[in-house]
Order: sequence, then structure tokens, then C-alpha cells
Amino acid sequence: MVSTLSPSVPGTEPRAAGPHPALRVLEYFVLLLRRTFRGTIFTGFVSPLLYLVAMGYGLGSLVDRGGQGVGGVPYAQFNAPGVLAATAMQTGVFDASYPVLGAIKWQRQYHAMLATPIGVRDIVTGNLVAIVLRSLLSAAVFLVVAAVVGAIPSWTGVLTLVVVVLVTLAYAGPMFAISARAENDTTFNLVFRLGLVPMFLFSGTFFPVSQLPAWMHPVAYVIPLWHGSSLARDATLGSLSAWSDLGHVAYLLLWAAVGGWLAVRTLRRRMVV
Repeated sequence: MVSTLSPSVPGTEPRAAGPHPALRVLEYFVLLLRRTFRGTIFTGFVSPLLYLVAMGYGLGSLVDRGGQGVGGVPYAQFNAPGVLAATAMQTGVFDASYPVLGAIKWQRQYHAMLATPIGVRDIVTGNLVAIVLRSLLSAAVFLVVAAVVGAIPSWTGVLTLVVVVLVTLAYAGPMFAISARAENDTTFNLVFRLGLVPMFLFSGTFFPVSQLPAWMHPVAYVIPLWHGSSLARDATLGSLSAWSDLGHVAYLLLWAAVGGWLAVRTLRRRMVV
């Protein structure tokens, strides 16, 4: 009988012949998403649109009453890219929290995967890519609807899909590492209440950071969501600037890279004896 494993190399995990093991992990999570996507319609599709309508056009009608909007930009056009980036953040955090801890401790899918030639790095890679795909799906629907109602004035707004990938990974990687270390869901309550909510409110999603007290400006600039919101806003308004926006991209990539490394390291320490 011909072995289905590739020749082993000292210091490496055996690999199954055929598609890369990370693709097998991705396939599993895509199939899972196909079966459960109805339960994510509200958080992924409806909720961001409600924020756009209520804040962008409801509150926006008051903000725009003076004729200047926010820095000369209609409030709906200011708000839409912020909501898009914030939704990517929420997807990255939520999908890398309970599902990851569940796959380790409750349903134990990761244990089953590690009993095959699939390795820790494959699990993290496949899982993070699946989270990005779900985030992109929600963002694409939101982007189309926002463009139809006039909240995306420039064709360069399509580049916000790249921003969605960066923001999702910037949050999903570190959250994956936190989940891989957590023993119960109390950790998530602290992250959501003390981390996610303040970042959602004070990272330029609903108003410019310049409106905050001066001492809070450096705090806002450290938060990845501020960089994502600023980058998405430059894309939707057609005001991309090479140096500043490349700085936003580099900062988000740094968070994604460090978060991914921490996720692999933490999961390996917990599950590999």
C-alpha cells in the first residue's frame, strides 16, 4: 500500500499528500459557515446597515444642518467607512473568541485536527483566513448598499475591502492568542467591555478623534481601529495619501503579524505536549 504521507523531515510535522493542511482547515470552517450563516445575518449584515441609517442619516441630518458636515464631508460619508472598519474589528474579535475556546475546550475540534497530519500553524492559518472571508462577505454587502444610498462617493471605496482584511487580521490574531490561553469565557467579558466597546466609541468611528480631549489623542492613535477607520475613510472619499496611508497599512500589518505569531505560539503551548 502506498503511504498517503509525504516523506518525513526531521523537526517537521508529517504532511498529507494533496492540498495543504491549512486548506483542509479552511474547508472545514467554510462548510461550517455555510450551515450557520443564517445566525450571523444580523451581526454581519443588518447591524452595520442600521448603524449607517441611524447614525449616518438620522444623526447626520442634525450634523449636516449647518451645511458643513464633518470637515466639509456629509456625515453619512464620514460615518460609513468607520462603521465598515468597526464591523471588521467586531467580526475578528467575536469569531476568534468563543469559537476558538470551544474548539479547544468544549467541542474539541482542534484535538481532532491535531490527531491528523494537520499542525498548529495550519489550524491558526485556516481559521484566520475563514474569519477574514466572513468579514469580507459582510463588508461587500455593506459597501454595495452604502454606495447605492450615496455614502461612498468615490470609486476608490472598493479598496476598503483591503482595509477590512487588515483590520480583521489585526484583531483576530491577538484575540485568537487570548482565547487559546483562556480557561473560561470570563476573559471575553473583560475584553468586550473594557477593550472592544471603548475602541468602538473612541477610534474615529462616529466623530473625529480631534474632538476628544488632547490627552486622549495618543491613546486613540495606538488603537488599530483608528488606523483602519482613517484608511477606509481616505479610500471612500478618494483622498488617499501615500505616506500617511502607508503608515496605517504598516501599523495594521504589524498587529496582524504579531497577533498571528502569538496565536500559533499560544495554541502550540496549550495543545502540544
